[in-house]
Amino acid sequence: MRIARWISDGTIHEGIVSGDLVIPFPSGVTTDSVIAAGIDAARALAETLERSTAVYRIPLGSVRLLAPIKPAAIRDFVAFEEHVEGMTASVDNSPGVPEAWYRYPTFYFTNPHSVLGPDDTVTPPATEALDFELELAAVIGPVPRDGANLTPQEGAAAIFGYTIMNDWSARDVQAREMQVRLGPAKGKDFGMSLGPWIVTADEFAELHDADGFLALRAEAYVGDQLIGHDLFSNMGWPFGELVAYASRNARVVPGDVLGSGTTGNGGCLGELWGRNGERTPPALRTGDTVHLVVEGIGTLSGTVGAPVPVPDIPPARKRSRARTR
Repeated sequence: MRIARWISDGTIHEGIVSGDLVIPFPSGVTTDSVIAAGIDAARALAETLERSTAVYRIPLGSVRLLAPIKPAAIRDFVAFEEHVEGMTASVDNSPGVPEAWYRYPTFYFTNPHSVLGPDDTVTPPATEALDFELELAAVIGPVPRDGANLTPQEGAAAIFGYTIMNDWSARDVQAREMQVRLGPAKGKDFGMSLGPWIVTADEFAELHDADGFLALRAEAYVGDQLIGHDLFSNMGWPFGELVAYASRNARVVPGDVLGSGTTGNGGCLGELWGRNGERTPPALRTGDTVHLVVEGIGTLSGTVGAPVPVPDIPPARKRSRARTR
């Protein structure tokens, strides 16, 4: 089952994708409410809509798709060892994976207000090292115990569905921020693309191995050039364990989005820069179009726009550190 959001005749709609048609939800039903109700209820609703002769259907090709969800929160993990290895070489010329990476699945929070949809244009900061990141994102549905301190099994069961994620990254801005031992922040939060729709988790039930890993193939293209490809079964942890870790001493709630982190083997340019010792392939430029393809979901495309001029912020002032007035 595919759930989407779209614009038709200037109006935003939410509903399902059935073949090459989109069918809106009934009045009062939203994507958020469908996700919160769970997969079984969502599938029953979809079957009712597909059988009904009273609902109108619109050709998919005639609408503009939006990001399929307005996330409550976005956590982005770094779950691929090969990606970490290449990025470490890119940043400080010391290939290898920090030992701390292996203990727990690290993530950062990013900006839910900068989410982009299919075919949207990203407007990056001033950067000489703009990059994409090929990821799979899990969308959280109903959770037990208020979503806190879940087991890996409960985490896996809490996944409502999956969508494709592109975590656009200004690597030079990110590198400066990370020198302060905090971040990333402005190197990342200007845009994250999601789409083209959410595919419910039951569609992939037979593709999980005994340990819960999901062997979906993913490919990244800049224009028509294949940059990299990988399998999501190469993650260091299956998604259920990512959800469980995110819920530690905290909560995950319906509508949260959890990214896998960037795939290996060319899931971004930065990894290849580290392995090649130079920025080859070149950084993204205005007008470039990135296509991310994930088996069983589809294609998420986005175009690079020109940087937007912003007001300057002065450097920190050296202060006296006086303790009294």
